[in-house]
Amino acid sequence: MDISYIINELGEDREFYFNAVAPPIIQTSNFKVDKVDELRALFEDEYSGYLYSRGINPTVDILRKKLAALDGAEDSLVFNSGASAIFAGVLANVKAGDHIVSVEKPYTWAQRMFDVILPRFGVTTTYIDGTQIENFERAILPNTALIYLESPNSWDYKLQDLKAVAELARSEGIVTIIDNSYCTPLYQRPITLGIDLAMQTATKYIGGHSDTVGGVLSGSSAMIKKIFASEFSNTGSGIMPFNAWLLIRGLRTLPARLDRITQTTRKVAAWLKSHPRVEAILFPFDESFPQFQLARQQMQGACGLLSFYVRARSRDEIVTFCESLKHIFMAVSWGGHESLILPKCASLTAAQFDPAVREHRMLRLYTGLEEADYLIRDLEQAFLTAW
Repeated sequence: MDISYIINELGEDREFYFNAVAPPIIQTSNFKVDKVDELRALFEDEYSGYLYSRGINPTVDILRKKLAALDGAEDSLVFNSGASAIFAGVLANVKAGDHIVSVEKPYTWAQRMFDVILPRFGVTTTYIDGTQIENFERAILPNTALIYLESPNSWDYKLQDLKAVAELARSEGIVTIIDNSYCTPLYQRPITLGIDLAMQTATKYIGGHSDTVGGVLSGSSAMIKKIFASEFSNTGSGIMPFNAWLLIRGLRTLPARLDRITQTTRKVAAWLKSHPRVEAILFPFDESFPQFQLARQQMQGACGLLSFYVRARSRDEIVTFCESLKHIFMAVSWGGHESLILPKCASLTAAQFDPAVREHRMLRLYTGLEEADYLIRDLEQAFLTAW
């Protein structure tokens, strides 16, 4: 299915809403029915129609159809955050006494679920270096029910061979779920590589304007319906119509924004690599990246997120650098119009900082929609101020 068709037309039956180009926001909590038997059918299967906006809503439906098609999936659900999507996708596929294999250092709220919530119910997690398929093979136990992936992750961009992991998991009857927020479906389609559930934080590139929060799960019709009937509906974690409308708006410009951000990132990355205060950069599509060939094999692109190590002797030097930036904001997240910096040492005190530990000198940069030269000038003046 053509991306232009998905973004601009799929799911938009404009003849039903006055031929408006932009879809309406169906801002209602409730839907009426005309027949008692119609109501009975909705009670039996709320997934089959419109009963209550906690579940299915017409504006959200338009977004669901588009996101499922972009992922190459049969269906999708849209949540009020990426954390909610992860929670539902994982919880729907484990039971008491099960075991999970997860890549090491996953997203904060995924790890909180694995370390704090699931152990209450006897669910255990083994963390592995996911760069080698042999590590998955060794970690699988007789009670392993789920493999959790992030490829690339959002700091050092470690990859997993998605096709190999999917084949291994399928042979063992294990469900696979991936956080695909870094790439979006435009740059990586895990479902087509055999992964069962693809998650992405729609807050980032899908929204694109830093003005709404959302999460997506895409997969088979049976899997999505299973999650809807339990974890999605019970936790009340569906997205509201207005927020879904904002994400539809964001989708309209997704390809253009990713193209622009990709071009800018390449220029900024090349400049950083040549800077005397930068020891090294980490970016999946840079030839120095350890898994460059795998990135080229399973990703169609890499856009705005990269990390770099500075030659700093103290935490104060990194603090001065970050606080001297005039146009690049210091903040978490990524995917919006604005460029962002995030220093790893923000979680350390000055006494804890050790320049011999490379990770302490790590910064994550997101390049937004600004001109590359504009960002480079800001970085340069911050380097000069700090050193």
